[in-house]
Amino acid sequence: MFNVIKVKLNYMDEATGVVEVPRISWQMVSDERNCYQKAYQIQIAENERFNVILCDSGVIESHVSAGISLTLKLQTAQRYFVRVKAQNNLSIWSEWSPYVCFFSGIINNEWQAKFISVETEKDADNSKGTYLRQEVFLEKRIESVFAYVTALGLYHFYINGQRVGIDEMTPGWTSYHKHLMYQAYNVTELLKTGVNVLGAHIGAGWYKGLMSFNHIRNIYGKKTAFLAEVHVNYADGSKAIFATDENWQGDNSPVVFSEIYDGEIYDARLEQVGWNSPGFKESKWQNVQVENCDKSILSPQYASKPGINDYLKPKQIFQTPKGETVLDFGQNMTGWIEFFVQGKEGDKVIIKCFEVLDGEGNAYFANLRAAKETIEYTCRGSGMETYHPNFTYQGFQYAQIVSWPGTPLLENFKACTVHSVMEQTGTFECSNSDLNQLQHNILWGLKGNFLDIPMDCPQRDERLGWTGDAEIFSRTACYLMNTYAFYEKWLWDVAVDQTVEGGVPHVVPDVLTGYSDNDVLLSQGTHSAAAWADAAVILPWSMYLTFGDTGIIRRQYSSMKKWVDFMHFHVDDKGIWSYKLQFGDWVALDAKPGDYFGATPNELVCSAYYAYSTLLFAKMARAIGKDSDYETYFILYNEIVKNYRKNFFDAEGNLLVQTQTAHVISLYFNLIDEQYRTKIAANLVALIQKENGHLVTGFVGTPYICHALSQNGYAKEAYDLLLKDDFPSWLYQVKCGATTVWEHWDGLKPDGTMWSADMNSFNHYAYGAIGEWLYRAIAGIEIDEQVPGYKHIIFKPLFGGAISYVKAAYKSMYGDVSIYWHIKKMEGLVTIHVPVNTTATLYLDAIQAISEADSLIFTNDDKSYKAEVGSGEYTVTFTL
Repeated sequence: MFNVIKVKLNYMDEATGVVEVPRISWQMVSDERNCYQKAYQIQIAENERFNVILCDSGVIESHVSAGISLTLKLQTAQRYFVRVKAQNNLSIWSEWSPYVCFFSGIINNEWQAKFISVETEKDADNSKGTYLRQEVFLEKRIESVFAYVTALGLYHFYINGQRVGIDEMTPGWTSYHKHLMYQAYNVTELLKTGVNVLGAHIGAGWYKGLMSFNHIRNIYGKKTAFLAEVHVNYADGSKAIFATDENWQGDNSPVVFSEIYDGEIYDARLEQVGWNSPGFKESKWQNVQVENCDKSILSPQYASKPGINDYLKPKQIFQTPKGETVLDFGQNMTGWIEFFVQGKEGDKVIIKCFEVLDGEGNAYFANLRAAKETIEYTCRGSGMETYHPNFTYQGFQYAQIVSWPGTPLLENFKACTVHSVMEQTGTFECSNSDLNQLQHNILWGLKGNFLDIPMDCPQRDERLGWTGDAEIFSRTACYLMNTYAFYEKWLWDVAVDQTVEGGVPHVVPDVLTGYSDNDVLLSQGTHSAAAWADAAVILPWSMYLTFGDTGIIRRQYSSMKKWVDFMHFHVDDKGIWSYKLQFGDWVALDAKPGDYFGATPNELVCSAYYAYSTLLFAKMARAIGKDSDYETYFILYNEIVKNYRKNFFDAEGNLLVQTQTAHVISLYFNLIDEQYRTKIAANLVALIQKENGHLVTGFVGTPYICHALSQNGYAKEAYDLLLKDDFPSWLYQVKCGATTVWEHWDGLKPDGTMWSADMNSFNHYAYGAIGEWLYRAIAGIEIDEQVPGYKHIIFKPLFGGAISYVKAAYKSMYGDVSIYWHIKKMEGLVTIHVPVNTTATLYLDAIQAISEADSLIFTNDDKSYKAEVGSGEYTVTFTL
């Protein structure tokens, strides 16, 4: 048996509104081991019968089965069908795969639609909702209909009273003046011959609402606007286009107020029944105004749009010692509460969301800072009413019910989690229940903060795309979820928001530059901090490793090069680069009391990341055949390392900076003269022992500390560090009942008090970067940098920590990569699964002998066993 079972487009399960043929990948299955592809054939057709072939690759002799690009000139608003068949190394051809389809967007951005608004300049400080509508007449039998929609603000789109799509918070958040996404929908089933109504509900969102801790409104504009274009393909081959223009009409909606930070006020008495359906009389509605907006910056968001992902019922309703009525959902999350209420006309529901209870068990709002996170709903008084917010979201586990008609019951509420829709690709389970909870917390930290951009937190008046958080978590995120479309979209904003000189903003989209003069810290600089700005290079590298795709390198190449050149331009005569505000080892515990800046000097952090990003850029230049750039930047890298050693080591090879983080990044970034590696690793262990076995690292050191230990002969110490459960540690948070990762090691202190409320998120994914070590080290699922994308897999499990079993898997482009290992007394077992068309190397370290090899041929070098593996499932037993 040999079949092609799954075809992916742009590494995702869907591709909507694309303007070029998506990259095509496929998975194969076989009941034979050591199965790989010898040849393939791809066809693209205009229908599912494949009787009109638009593109045929022919038989291509190749082992490549991921990221294939075909050339076909697409037509606007058309469906395309793709199928694949493959030949294996036994010369057996598969059947054609099940087809997948995609449909095209607006080719060459040749829009007929105009941006329209019913708001005026007087509404600049108004965050109300508005309705827009227009009747259209379809005169013939319909073959297919596609809609292309976006807004300056947030929108919900309707056809004949039905909501289009399941997306939320669209079109998301981008650097609106330079880059704006549109969403594409197949709406064939929603229209009919005759009269139809197109409608939209618009909110302020990120575009004109109050943003950032600087509390600035109208950063991008003073009026919301809407753009839609509906393409109709009639059955007789003719076409029609209906687009937003000055003939549309608008009015205020029942959304009286809606803001990202503060929540929503909705008055159901203002609802206009049937406003988005045929037959509605809009005599009191206003004519819209056409807004002059640049449509050349529009690009399709083909996948990973935000939406509702989970529904959670509340665990309990209880009274706090202060007498507050509080809902507990049992999970810190991002999204909103949907409720079902029956009251008289004018009755109010008021709900205030929050994350944690204080030390006395009361509602704790201080860490929200100025964010209100409040929902206010006024009943229309006509039976059971259902509501959830339209244009905002909250970060919460708890909610205080301030006002409710009657007695609130558990069945009146459910929580809806909202984040970018991505396939979960990684799973990790082991015999240690605390580590399993940590894995849960890391995953939910991602869910809570990957809402169209990688945010720092979902609850307070911030929720910004901090580049540092995104950078340090990127490799972990790539294990947990299929992040390709999500990161691809955000990285484009990183590129367009770079300064002319190549500097990278602290947050992307950049809402700090030009708006932070009165901010004591940020007045020193709003771009180009080491470890933060390096997201411009490290994220594309993580994606390249994960997907083996050079497309992201080509797309971000100019951005990456500009950033490395920016650092080089600002190097001093000692070879150290620095620029204005640096965060260093942010919120490390070795900081001075009351300070956010760790003890590791900025000069060392800057120099380390300067070297690391330069090396990664050189490698990516080589991956796409830019050999001249590779040679230039690899020479530069060696010069940086030479200067690093000169500036930060003494003649005996000791680090001049005696902090954990300095040792961690010197080891992990390979900045040490090899003859001194053993000494530096031993000193790192000594520095940890000095802290009674605890870490004191911040944002820079924490992601790599366990790697620095386990890669240098200190696996036991790495496990010991991970499994600490007193303060400070990852498991301290678990023992405190955390369901996500905290911003601070001591967000909730052992004595029940809180870290300073000005910066104390309990859903802040950065320290969840330890998840990478769970997958790469403990489970031992590692990527071969020379053959990325899991084309060649390295299995190298790290036994220890009194863990008796680990079960982990990753859904690669080729299929499931998985490992199960089990230790009982002095006997061990490892089962691995290698997908078709891939190979692997299995390493078993620190064992005595192989008991059963399952046909694998092992070589042995001082208790380290190694075997080359083809596709299939293998079980190996051994003695310790």
